[in-house]
Amino acid sequence: MAKRDAIFPADRHALYDVHQYSAAIRSGDLLFVSGQVGSREDGTPEPVFEDQVRRAFANLRAVLAAAGATFDDVIDVTSFHTDPQTQFDRMLAVRATEIGDPPYPAWTAVGVTWLAGFDFEIKVIARVPAAANATAGKG
Repeated sequence: MAKRDAIFPADRHALYDVHQYSAAIRSGDLLFVSGQVGSREDGTPEPVFEDQVRRAFANLRAVLAAAGATFDDVIDVTSFHTDPQTQFDRMLAVRATEIGDPPYPAWTAVGVTWLAGFDFEIKVIARVPAAANATAGKG
């Protein structure tokens, strides 16, 4: 089996080490990004829901950038919500400022009962641009 090509953003937050996971794994031209939450650098959650969602998107952008990708390269999204009935409209308002123009990626939203102290999590699969793949492993 080939060694995992782990991707981490430059400002790697504490949760990666505490929970022992990679921010993303690159496999060929695909990037599998672990669930990103609205954590501060020390791993604690943003207390205000909308700020937590914004921070989760910021953390996601940092992981994508570390692989040479942007949200435009995202093809599939799964988001997790602890209280979708009361949070969904507020999440959609933040999402509208984050994801750009159509065509939108495929998106599945899932209601869950536990996110380790967080209320929102987002994970994606992206296709890494050819230029970023050409420079992978160099540097």
